[in-house]
Formats: sequence, C-alpha cells, structure tokens
Amino acid sequence: MNLLVLGINHKTASVALRERVAFGPELAPKALRELMHTQGVNEVVILSTCNRTELYCCLEPDGDSDSVRHWLQHFHRLDEDELTACLYQHSGEEAARHLMRVSCGLDSLVLGEPQILGQIKQAYGQSHQVGSLKGVLERLFQKTFSVAKRVRTETEIGASAVSVAFAAVSLAKRIFSDLSRTRVLLVGAGETVELVARHLKEQSVTKMMVANRTLDRAQNLAQEFGAEVMTLEQIPDYLPKADIVISSTASPLPIIGKGMVERALKARRQQPILLVDIAVPRDIEPEVDELNDAYLYTVDDLQGIIEQNLESRKRAAGQAELIILDERDQFMAWFRSLESVNLIRDYRSQAEQLQQQELDHALRALAHGEDAAQTMQRLARRLTNKLIHTPTQALNQAGKDGEQEILAVLAQSLKLGQR
Repeated sequence: MNLLVLGINHKTASVALRERVAFGPELAPKALRELMHTQGVNEVVILSTCNRTELYCCLEPDGDSDSVRHWLQHFHRLDEDELTACLYQHSGEEAARHLMRVSCGLDSLVLGEPQILGQIKQAYGQSHQVGSLKGVLERLFQKTFSVAKRVRTETEIGASAVSVAFAAVSLAKRIFSDLSRTRVLLVGAGETVELVARHLKEQSVTKMMVANRTLDRAQNLAQEFGAEVMTLEQIPDYLPKADIVISSTASPLPIIGKGMVERALKARRQQPILLVDIAVPRDIEPEVDELNDAYLYTVDDLQGIIEQNLESRKRAAGQAELIILDERDQFMAWFRSLESVNLIRDYRSQAEQLQQQELDHALRALAHGEDAAQTMQRLARRLTNKLIHTPTQALNQAGKDGEQEILAVLAQSLKLGQR
C-alpha cells in the first residue's frame, strides 16, 4: 500500500481553474464512488475548498498516481497539459506530513487560519458516509485531528490576528474585556463586514446592528446573526446605542462625521465609543479622533497589529513543523508495521499448513499400525526440514552472491553465530 496526495491550490492554479476542479457538495459523493472504482485505489478522501482541491488516496500495490490524475482530468473534462502544469503530488511520509500541515493552516493563504480544519473534518465525514474510508486513511485523518489540536494547544499559531476583520474584533476585545455585553454597529454588508460579524458571534456578541445603503443585503446578513437593520441615513438615530462601530463600505466620502459622533456621545452621557474604520477611502472623518471618549482606529493602525502578529505566527509555525514531524513519524511507524503484520500472518499460515500436512501424514501412518516412536521421529525430521528449507536456500544464495548484508540480516533474524 502507498499514500498519495494529488491536488492544486492557490499557489499553483488560478481561481478560474480552481473553480473548474472543485467538487461541490452535490458532486463529491459521486466522485468518491467513481474514484474508489479506479484500478489500484483502495481508500479516498476529497478535500475541496475555494483555495484547494486535493485527493487523498491509499493505493494498492498495482495503483499509481497516473490513474488518479487521469480520473481527475476526465471527471472534470480538463485539458491534460493545463491540469498537469498546476498539479502537485506527495506520497508516503510526505503525503502524511502535507495533510497535517494543511490541517494546521501552515499551507493556507492566511497562515494559521482555523477554518481549514473544519473543512477537512467535513471531507472526512463525507467519505465516511460514502464508505470510501477503511483502515489507513481512517487512522491518518484521526491522527491529523489530534495533531491540529496539539498544535493549537502548544503553540500560538492561532492566537494573533492576521486579517483585518479578525484584527478589528481583537482590538475591540482588548478594549472591552467582555464583548458579549456590548452593542455593535456594523456599517456596510460586504464580505469583510460579514467576516467581522462571524468573529463577533464567536465572541458571544448578540446585540448587533447593520447599516447599509441597500436594505436587501443588510437583511440577509442580519437574518443570519439576529441583528437590527437600518439604512445609512438612520445611523445618527442608532449611533448613541453603539459601544463599538466597525465600518467597511465602498463609499467615496465619509459616512460618519465628527458632529454625528459628538451628538452621540452627548446622548450616551460621555460613555466611550470605539470606532474601527477598515474602509479605503475612509468611512469615518479623521477629526472624530479629536473627541474625548471617541477612540478611532483606521486600517493603517490595524495593519501594524497584523504585521506584528504575522511574525508571531511565523515563529509558532516553526514550532508546529517540529510537532508535525514527530507525529508524522509516529504514524509512519504504524503504517510500515502493517506490512510486517501481513508478512507475519502469511509466514504463520505457511508454517501451520506444513504442520497440518505432516500431522495428517503421521496420523495416517499410526492408523495403519506403524511404530509410534518411528512415526514421531519422522514427523519431527520432515517438519524441521520443511521449515528450514526456505531460510537455508536464502543463506546459500546470499553466500554465493557475496551479499554480506543479507547474510548478516538472516543470521541476526535466525539467531545464528550467537554463542
């Protein structure tokens, strides 16, 4: 058996090609079943995200990467040269190491991002449902989940913000120790604000308001997070209720001005407001920072935090790599032991067949009245000769060929010359 990873990712392929090679939820079960019926393929997991598509296979001795690549090409009707130029593959211990690195976010677009582990668990669960998992990949993926947990526990790989959305929420958490008790106004309803909302939800924030130019988009976002909805024109009415304002729109002009914030602070009886402007051009007038009890941070402020934190994650990634090497070696020791288990089973079966043959021969002789002592002596002699026949041949052949290393291994295995 051999482990194989075949795939493309954000480093090797364009978005256009990644879209064509992706396996959506409706395609994955069919693909798993098809690939399982490809010659030489014994187990399969398909990982497909916006940034990567990877096929994890356990191959039989007659399986190879070419058959898997041809299957992928034909399944998605791709040009062979275009696909081959973007494909990477790993086998054996490098395949195991690659999966562990991916699960820890070490191969992600954003170093150390945690979402990929959940996506790997989904892929694993889908393979379980289809029945494309057996002993080896089952063990590898379970090992991988424990590796990811160990890396998260023993390193700071996920502790520091390295995206603008995460940095904005981390900043808010630093100022308000318990975000669950705060009310947050989100201005805009694009991807960045949606990601901010997800991070806020993870911090148990339940009181959110969403302001957007069009209500439809805001309502979709608000529905998911249980937020209130308003237009941009209604912000002055709701701003006094907000402890935190995080804004990211495509507006060419500021939406929140100094006077608006000043009036909100008076209505709040000078209770402070944290304002995080992650828009370019800016959504909040810079003069807001002149107000007492208004704490304004821009995307440039967050970028400094991100750069510091990225260095911290890089150091943590080095620690994670050492953990992965250790865990990979443990898995590969188990994987290699499977071959010896099979050999031992075959060897024992062979010996038991010889034993049964000679026992049957001896019992027939006794049934015909032959002398018991002679029969037992013949049984012992014949069984011994048959058991030592193959090792003796191997010793003779190694001696003739001058294979001293083979002779040494045979001598050690058979405990010869140890007087």
